[in-house]
Amino acid sequence: MRSRREHLSFDFSAPHPADTASAASPGVTRETAISISELNDATKTLVEQSFGQFWVRGEVADFKPHRNGHWYFCLRDASAQMACVVWSRDQHRIPAPPDDGMKVLAQVQMTMFAARGTLQLKVVRIEAAGEGLWRKAMELTIERLNAEGLTAESRKKPIPRFARCIAVITSPSGAALHDIVSVARRRRPGVQIVVCASAVQGESAPAELCSAISRVERWGGADILIIGRGGGSREDLWAFNDERVARAIARCSIPVISAVGHEIDISVCDLVSDLRAATPSVAAESAVPALEDLEAALRSQRARAVSAVQQRAASARGDIASVSREMRRAAVSGAHRRRAELAGTAGRLNALSPLATLARGYALARGPGGEALASASQFVEGEKFDLLLYDGTIVARVEGSSGSRS
Repeated sequence: MRSRREHLSFDFSAPHPADTASAASPGVTRETAISISELNDATKTLVEQSFGQFWVRGEVADFKPHRNGHWYFCLRDASAQMACVVWSRDQHRIPAPPDDGMKVLAQVQMTMFAARGTLQLKVVRIEAAGEGLWRKAMELTIERLNAEGLTAESRKKPIPRFARCIAVITSPSGAALHDIVSVARRRRPGVQIVVCASAVQGESAPAELCSAISRVERWGGADILIIGRGGGSREDLWAFNDERVARAIARCSIPVISAVGHEIDISVCDLVSDLRAATPSVAAESAVPALEDLEAALRSQRARAVSAVQQRAASARGDIASVSREMRRAAVSGAHRRRAELAGTAGRLNALSPLATLARGYALARGPGGEALASASQFVEGEKFDLLLYDGTIVARVEGSSGSRS
């Protein structure tokens, strides 16, 4: 059996209850009285069917995020207010939670909170005056990334100077891809360009961009990754302010060049990428040096190398000359020192020499065997002996001795 509530409806133009044709209508008689739940459900259905989605303007007040993920607040003007709710499933369309006092335009649908019997607006989209919500969303994202050090220059990877393969993540039908390919191949015809297609705007874009980054990294054949798109409105570029995309870029092991929009457009992806290019064309120029630039760089490197070799040779010659002078000075000084040492040693040896003693008037007697005769007892009468003087030797014979004999 169907619930009685499912069939409940009201006709506010119905005739007086005395009319028997309407006597069976719900709530007309005591017997057909309805419950409050039935009344509120019927009222909710009537309200939602009577109002489609429409836009309202007002000032946000009493904003409260609930633990269940929904947002509750009021929209008010100078003389009235209306309760509002943003279901968690609809929040992806809203850049950031609104602040109290913020003047907004909201796309809503009138509904009723049946449990309490109160009317409220179900909000599906919010636009703040100027850049309010968009700027707040971007600032909150940047604040979280800064806290984790993901925007720090110290963690950014250098862009390879001579990349052989460049991966490009963008829309295959966009002008950005045409600009990148044209510039890259004009500057270096042999460079390889691999395109990983992705949506670059709309609700599906963040997930597709993250998936494309993951695919390029798993492939592992790219030296540089360029991600971006051409110019557009704030909403068109918003995928590149998505925190998921920014984190995917920060995690990527391949050096990433971000090229989003025009020169004045700054995105969150620009802040976490290894290099920010003002436009897709500039990104291609940064990734692919022109042949004439390479030739000029090689000439400059050669000139610097020749100059460095010449300077090093001149320095080496100077070092050799200096060392040679030091060696000569050391050799002369050492010779003088050794000569003085030899002279001193010679003097000491001369003082100890028997010849020096003989030169002072002494003589040395030697026996027939050349032994020194230092005692009178060693002389034998009648034997010859040599008498050694400082300037020669005299042969003598012992005629006698006056010394004592033992």
